[in-house]
Amino acid sequence: MAEKKISKAYRDEFYPPIPTKMTKYWRTNLIYQFFKFVKLNFKIMRMVVKGHS
Repeated sequence: MAEKKISKAYRDEFYPPIPTKMTKYWRTNLIYQFFKFVKLNFKIMRMVVKGHS
């Protein structure tokens, strides 16, 4: 006879990971976010300039 698998809907595997204190710090640090913003804009502008030349 085949056994039925019982699955629980509220196991730990179904929840997202909790960010660490350092992760929260880097996500809310305005200086770090500013440099990430500049870096992203530079990458986008580099693609745009390459596409127009």
